[in-house]
Amino acid sequence: MTQHSNEPPGAGATTLVANRETLERLFIRPENAEARAALIKYMEQILFGLHDFLGRHVGITQEASLKSLSERFVNTRISEHPARKLSDVIDALIEEIAPHAVNVASPYFIGHMTSAIPYFMVHLATIVAALNQNPVKLETSKVVSLHERQVLARVHRLVYGRSDAFYDLHVQRPESALGCFVEDGTLANMTALWVARNRLLSSADGMAAVETDGMAAALSARGIRRLVALVSRLGHYSLGKSAGVLGIGNKNVLPVPVDMENRMDLRALVRMLDDLSRTEPETRVLAIVGIAGATETGTVDPLPAIADICQKRGIHFHVDAAWGGPSLVSEKYRHLLAGIERADSVTIDGHKQFYMPMSCGMIYFSDPSAMDAVAYHARYINRIGSVDLGIRSLVGSRAATSLALGGALDIMGARGYALLIDHGIELARALAAEIRRRPMFQLITPPSLNILTYRLAPPELARRLARSAPADRPPVNAAINQINIDLQRLQREAGRSFVSRTTLATPWGETAVLRAVIMNPFTDMAILNEILDEQEAIYRDELME
Repeated sequence: MTQHSNEPPGAGATTLVANRETLERLFIRPENAEARAALIKYMEQILFGLHDFLGRHVGITQEASLKSLSERFVNTRISEHPARKLSDVIDALIEEIAPHAVNVASPYFIGHMTSAIPYFMVHLATIVAALNQNPVKLETSKVVSLHERQVLARVHRLVYGRSDAFYDLHVQRPESALGCFVEDGTLANMTALWVARNRLLSSADGMAAVETDGMAAALSARGIRRLVALVSRLGHYSLGKSAGVLGIGNKNVLPVPVDMENRMDLRALVRMLDDLSRTEPETRVLAIVGIAGATETGTVDPLPAIADICQKRGIHFHVDAAWGGPSLVSEKYRHLLAGIERADSVTIDGHKQFYMPMSCGMIYFSDPSAMDAVAYHARYINRIGSVDLGIRSLVGSRAATSLALGGALDIMGARGYALLIDHGIELARALAAEIRRRPMFQLITPPSLNILTYRLAPPELARRLARSAPADRPPVNAAINQINIDLQRLQREAGRSFVSRTTLATPWGETAVLRAVIMNPFTDMAILNEILDEQEAIYRDELME
């Protein structure tokens, strides 16, 4: 590889050549001193100055529209020979891709559930990539699988708090599965419902089993017409996807109304269960899902009361704690998730408030034998009697993200993570107080954890809305909605800060709200005031009639 060009083949320049010598060199070491210098130049910045690097290179959102960006990426051919040197690829990533990515590390970007990661995560992720272990089976992971069991047990203990004897027995016991790693919360929730479905419709009663005989046969054998799952109307859309994949049908994920605090309405839940029992005896409740940190509002359902209902009625109790689960590390605020230890299964996302890189979903079970309901074996992998982790998992080949999470837990400690959790919760409360103080804003949902929603409501319109008869409210509310839709777009396009937007049901009707997620440790009240100031300025300068 002696001649180089950034131009694609056929563009009039000599291209790189793919041959055995080049291939061996690419696998063993950087192509040349130039490539090595490019690697060192940027990797040193990323490894030891991650947030400075991101601040310099990432997230200029206003310079190019999505349409103009899309026109840069229309080459649909893989070139026969190499098209770029490694150094050119690195330069292109830094100069062409990074500036138009989203700067999730900025303390001014408070609308995402993806935030800054600690600098050491890049080191850990690099080692994970270099080792390239596949925990699906022991033959491609060996000690990594044993390490993963230990990490799973640590987080399981955080959730369920069982005895030393329990964890001594199950941590490395091949027959036990305290949980498993998956890519994200969607697959974790799907695994929970998969296990619940298979345990409900197993062959233990001598009837057709759903996993082997199919849904139709399993339901018919038991005289069941349909399965349903109940979750608050703020439930994550992954539950609908899961129901679709599992043959339950997404329309059979029944939304339960919420109370004035955006938590599952227990009276409505009981009423729905009683109505199903009375009017649809051929319908069986597969699971009730409690939320520990709703995506839109951050609210936590009344988990102890839901656990009582599930226990009394013999229903699988799943808690979607993809967002709020890491709050359990905080001695000060773990009580906000009281009752989670009574769940049959719990979803947690490591790439949220454990500040992991993508992707690190986890699902945990109270019963170490629960995942036997989804066990699969093959002659070449996950053989009967083996200790392969892939035996009880929806996911096959995957990265050994447990190495990064285990390392992070050691580096940070529970108290270190608690500082992050406490900061987010307390700063969200301070932001809520500031929003209440400002006449231009209305707080819509106060924070249970570290998410809140609010909107800009000009005082005159807010007064008109408050004084209007119910029939006269829709047009006033629609006008305020449009202000907030435009405001969120203009602030995003300006590129200095970011809050997200969603729509909630309120006494005024469907309401467009701004959504703040406080999880960046460098976000402070001064920054939040700047964001609110910017929103007021955008309204005055660009939206005020």
